[in-house]
This record gives sequence, C-alpha cells and structure tokens, in this order.
Amino acid sequence: MAARVSQAEMDFSCPICTDIFQNPIVLSCSHSFCKACLQKWWSEKLIHECPLCKRRSSKSDPPCNLALKNLCEAFLQRLSLEENASRSEALCSMHSERLQLFCLDHMQPVCIVCRDSITHISHSFRPISEAAQDCKESLKSSLNPLKDMLECLNQVKADWDHTAEHIMNQAKHMEKWIMEQFKKLHQFLQKEEEARITALREEEEQKSQNMRRKIEALSREIAALSDRIRATEEELRADDISFLHNYKAAVKRVKQCPLLEDLQLGPGALIDVAKHLGNLSFYIWTKMKAMVSYTPVILDPNTANPELLLSEDLQSVKYKKIYVERPFPRNPERFEDHATVLGSKGFNSGTHTWNVEVRNNTNWAVGVTAESVPRKGEILTGYWEIWFCDGKYRAYSPPVTNKVLSVQRPLQSIRVFLDWRKGKLSFSDPDTNTHIYTFKHTFTGKLFPFINTLDIVPLRIPPVDITTQLEM
Repeated sequence: MAARVSQAEMDFSCPICTDIFQNPIVLSCSHSFCKACLQKWWSEKLIHECPLCKRRSSKSDPPCNLALKNLCEAFLQRLSLEENASRSEALCSMHSERLQLFCLDHMQPVCIVCRDSITHISHSFRPISEAAQDCKESLKSSLNPLKDMLECLNQVKADWDHTAEHIMNQAKHMEKWIMEQFKKLHQFLQKEEEARITALREEEEQKSQNMRRKIEALSREIAALSDRIRATEEELRADDISFLHNYKAAVKRVKQCPLLEDLQLGPGALIDVAKHLGNLSFYIWTKMKAMVSYTPVILDPNTANPELLLSEDLQSVKYKKIYVERPFPRNPERFEDHATVLGSKGFNSGTHTWNVEVRNNTNWAVGVTAESVPRKGEILTGYWEIWFCDGKYRAYSPPVTNKVLSVQRPLQSIRVFLDWRKGKLSFSDPDTNTHIYTFKHTFTGKLFPFINTLDIVPLRIPPVDITTQLEM
C-alpha cells in the first residue's frame, strides 16, 4: 500500500512545488502545473515556456485541467482518511498506548508512559500534531535549495540543448559553404581541362593535316616514279632498233628523279609535348590565383556579439540588432556586452599586418586585445585600439591612453601592424601611407585582432595580393 501511495503522490504532484496539485492547469504540450506555481515561474522569465520541455506556450492563461483537479481532490480525501485511520491505530510498541507526544531529543513519537520512563528523563516533548507541523516546515524549507538546483540544472540543460542544435546548424551551413567553394574550383578545373584538351586537339589536327598533305604528295611521287621505272623496263625489253630509237627519251625520263632533300621532315612536325605537359599543374595553379584569395585575418563567429552579423566568407562584419530570443548559445568565447568580434587566430610572436576598410562608418574601433579579457561584463584594460566616434579619432587603451588624434582626412581604410616581440602596435592610412599612432607596450600573452562596430555598413578585412616566386 505504501508503494502505491508514493506512486500516486508522484502522479498527483506539481513538478514545480512537488506538492499535490492545487487548481491545476494544462499547457499545449500536455504538461500540468499548479496555476500559482506556473504564474510565478513565468513572472521570472522573458518568454512563456513549459518548465519541463521548454516548449513555448501560445496562451498566457492556460485552461484548467478539470479531470486532474477532481482526481487530486479525491486522492487528498482518501489520503486524509487513511492518515486519520493510521493515527487512530498508532500505538506504542512498548506500552500499547496511543502515540501522542514527540521526543525532540530522540526525534521519535512516544506515548505518555514513555515520557515518564527513565529512557526519556529530562527530554523535551511536543504534541504529535505540533511536532509534525514543525518537521514538515523544516523539511519543506530544506527542499528549497534542491528546487533551486533543479531549476538551475533545467536551465543548463536548455542551454546545452540550444548549443547542440546550434552545432548541427553550424555543420550544415559549413558543409553547404564548403561544397559551393569546391564546386567553383571543380568548374574552373573542368573549364581549364577542356581548354587544354581543345588546344591539344587543334595542334593535333594541324600537324596531322600537314602530314596528310606531305604523304599525299609523296604518294604521287611514288606513283610517278613507279610509272617511269615500268616504262623504262619495257624499253629495255624491246629489240635493239626500237630501243635505240627511244633511248634518248628513256634516258631523259630516268634522270627526272625528285630531290631527296625535299623529302625531309621540317622542324615542328611533331606535337609540342613539353608545351602541353610541362609544369602543367603549376601553370593551372597560377591561373587559379585570379579566383582564390587569402585574408590575413579571418573573423571568428563564435566570439561575435549576438547583435553582429558576419559575412559568409568571415571577412566583414556589421551591426544588426537581433530581436530573436537567444539566437546564439552562451558559449564562453562570445562577447555579450560589447559589439565585438575577434580574429580566429591569436599572435604571441612575429610581425603581422592587416587592413580594415572602414569607409563611411561612424562608430567603430579596430585593434588588438589580450586573450585574457573578459567576454562578459565590463572590460577595464587589456586592449589597444583606434576608436572613431562622434567624428573624432582616438588612440584608446584604458587606463593609460585616451588621446584624440589629428587626422588630415577621413579614413577609408586603416592598416594595423603588430610587432609582438618589440612591443609595437602601429596604425596608418594605407591610401596615403601616413602614420596615425603607435602603442608601445611589453606584451606577455597572446593577442587577437578585433573589430567593434555599431554601424549597419560592414567593416571589411580585404584579401592581400598573392604572388608566385620561384626558388632555384
């Protein structure tokens, strides 16, 4: 019976307060909760969703679950009868007296005889009803941390479910992008292959036609020479008088032979194999430079503030207010309080250069930041930047540097040069090759390029020119 009652309590318990349902309501996902519990839960949330399955509720005032309400009332009534019956039958195992008191020292029900026995001498007692109420309140308060923990775990699970979904979406998007890029390469290679085969066949046709003309001319010479030989042999078989009469003509006919030097193949008769096959892959690769690019800094979408929108090639970023609730997971790399995105690779040695096209943007910052800067909350130090706002350019690196710069003309692009070992970070105008500002600092950790923007016009990191140099 005890097991069945425990199971029934689970069936009739609200998942939020874990007590028997009071005025239960039902959501569209079929989960039920106490009306008061659900309203309190929703008051602390931005969206109305099921506390169990996180499905969004389309109704702010869900209907009453009348069937469940009737079952709960019947269950409570039956439970009350059973408790009354058990209370009336609860007797002391030692004295067969009713258990009316609760020993606070031994924490167990006792009868009046037990109270006066030596076992409980000087102990404190409470009436059963009062002690039960106090113990229930104490146990209920002990449940609050567990409920808070459960809510926290449910929220973490919801976050992780969102992250798992985002990972799948990332993979699908990247797979599509990779396939598109390889499709372009395949099309280029196929077109180049067709052009190479066409050039080979054209040369083959040209050389073959030349050879056919020579062979036809040679065949005519062979036929003519065969006729002379046959006619001369017939003259030789004639009688002496006839032979001598035709001797002069026969001699002239025999002497009419083609010059052997005219029958030699001239240069270039064969297909130029070296032209078609020599360094074939290299020359195709050099032609591919027109369709491929290399960008020194690639933006990392996993670090981008949710209100930033990156291009497909991860070379440009713009500000775009997103009103969708939590479009991205709350991963630790992502900036949440600053409209910032980092480069995908950090630098802790060497020299590095990249440009950023700022054009007519009105609120932006470009520079480098330490890997250790917090991604959530205020950033007090650890970054070096050129900041453009309110029509002014500033060299900014709190708490040390906040300097208004004198720039002769509005910048269309800004060049960043980092010499990590020497501790120099320089900014210049690549269009006029004019120096803007140089930070000097002893860098000790990895630095990441970053862009911060509140403009809807994209800031872009352009690709660099690709050159080919042969080493002999």
